[in-house]
Amino acid sequence: MADQTKNDNTPGIFELNNGSLQVKISNYGATITSLSVPDKNGKLADVVLGFDSVDPYVNGLAPYFGCIVGRVANRIKEGKFSLNGVDYTLPINNGPNSLHGGNKGFDKKTWEVAGHKKDGDKPFITFKYHSADGEEGYPGAVTVTATYTLTSATTMRLDMEAVPENKDTPINLAQHTYWNLSGHDSGNILDHRIQIWGSHITPVDQHSVPTGELLPVKGTPFDFTEEKRIGERIGEVGIGYDHNYVLDCADQVKDGLKHAAKLRDGESSRVMDLWTDAPGVQFYTGNYVDGVVGKGNAVYGKHAGVCLETQGFPNAINQKSFPCVVVKAGEKYKHTMLFEFSA
Repeated sequence: MADQTKNDNTPGIFELNNGSLQVKISNYGATITSLSVPDKNGKLADVVLGFDSVDPYVNGLAPYFGCIVGRVANRIKEGKFSLNGVDYTLPINNGPNSLHGGNKGFDKKTWEVAGHKKDGDKPFITFKYHSADGEEGYPGAVTVTATYTLTSATTMRLDMEAVPENKDTPINLAQHTYWNLSGHDSGNILDHRIQIWGSHITPVDQHSVPTGELLPVKGTPFDFTEEKRIGERIGEVGIGYDHNYVLDCADQVKDGLKHAAKLRDGESSRVMDLWTDAPGVQFYTGNYVDGVVGKGNAVYGKHAGVCLETQGFPNAINQKSFPCVVVKAGEKYKHTMLFEFSA
């Protein structure tokens, strides 16, 4: 597809290619549909779960595969919050909670393509979306942009920004790609190894909402401060990991971003390092993926991919002790992620 802007608001898939990384991204949900990276022998594999065309995304078959979720990622308890003396009620779409922006969050919107350079030096695509006042129950109109850039032969950067126009509002955007570094069609990720630069999690109640406490991970099945197999103690945490880690022990910084996680596949030797400026990362092991037919008719089962969603803390709007997710009218929300691949 040629370099272009696309303002006709029809869902499509666009390509970025710098000769090493090959990425396909849709303007529907600002969604990564494919990302091919080389292994130790230079063999390319597509390492993200998804679909071959845009239709399954539009038709609601994707459990948040590859998309940007918002206005507020993760769970808001009972779909309620108060801000500036006003009580707000959101759609309930996940048990008793509101998840990932409601029934029709940013992942289910067609974004405008505001700029696109397919190849050459630093290929990029910029998506823009205008969220109306009252959309999914949230206060105020918000203009959102998301730019994916292949910044080097081995790195992809995502810059998310949002500006509330007329009212203060909570904003917490997250990128929800399911990764499988062996290849999207290679089975589960339990033998992947991971290190997470977080020494605490925000423990949750029976409805997966944080209690407000910070729990040290040391000596628990949640301890990934040193690299270990994802599946090593997963049986001790119910159906799998779906927890927010406090990124409180980053010892390395790159481009002003802190190290959040390192994911490694032994078979292909592919490694992904994730860097961010967000305070937390949701570590989710695809616990609810069940027989989804994806690219090339691959069938994705439980634990077929792992999500590393850097974010503000879940339900932060209702937890005064958590980092604030309210953005004042006219101010700018910023969230950057850097994905670095090696083998």
